[in-house]
Amino acid sequence: MTLALTAENGAHSFDLALDSQSALDLRDAIFFGINLAPGSAIPSDGDPRIDRALPGFMFSCGPDHIRHPEPVEGAADGRHYPLHGSLSSHPAKDILFEEDEGEVVCQARVPVSLANGETAELRRLWRADRSTGHITLDDVVTNTGSRPWPPVAMYHINFNTRLFDQNTRLSGAMLEDGGLPWRFGEGDMKIFCVSARETAQHGWADVAIGPIAALGGRSLHVRFRTDTLAYLQVWRNQSPGCHVMGIEPVSHRLAGRAELIASGEMQDFSPGESVSYGLSFELR
Repeated sequence: MTLALTAENGAHSFDLALDSQSALDLRDAIFFGINLAPGSAIPSDGDPRIDRALPGFMFSCGPDHIRHPEPVEGAADGRHYPLHGSLSSHPAKDILFEEDEGEVVCQARVPVSLANGETAELRRLWRADRSTGHITLDDVVTNTGSRPWPPVAMYHINFNTRLFDQNTRLSGAMLEDGGLPWRFGEGDMKIFCVSARETAQHGWADVAIGPIAALGGRSLHVRFRTDTLAYLQVWRNQSPGCHVMGIEPVSHRLAGRAELIASGEMQDFSPGESVSYGLSFELR
């Protein structure tokens, strides 16, 4: 399914491809004819779910686990949470697509079978403003199972770094000195995670990558709610064949499940309870 938006004056021309077979995540993100998604220039972790998701511009990690596989608590059979959690590869249901002269809206629900044997449902709402190019995502995850479990979330917004040059920088109030070069650190691969809540404005954090010469020197701004996405994780991979950088609003700091649970940072929510997340992005 494709969300095709073009302003009459051509100032905000873009096309977004939504993947109805994987949680209504974003495949292509084409701005002014340039696709920001990394495509095949990504690493493979050997998980076909993620091999499908990672080439796209945005995929969602959760709702039961984030990051790399870890054992399911209390499981006698040695089960592990899958890479980046259970959400990827679950198809969207009851898709509703509406558009008028000012806005395009797409919403759906995504029933999810979790690695711990429980269930959840994601209610997803995309909005795209034709006149400004402003795109928003509102998610609500509900525990539809029979027992409590701790919800987690990460939104992987992945860029093709072949579009970047020596002038391209990552900027945001949560970063040391307000920003750093896109190819931060040494070596082909690097990752960091910082708190975004303390520097948020009115409960929202803002991080930008740019200027991007191929997009006329514009920068892409990503905003996210810090009440439930309190951290920003950033990774890059320029190992042979890879040209990708991820800007990743995330619910929890970079630590293992056991540590986060022991510290009280991963708290259960009961059957019937919900948690919501929000983010937006625009090119300017």
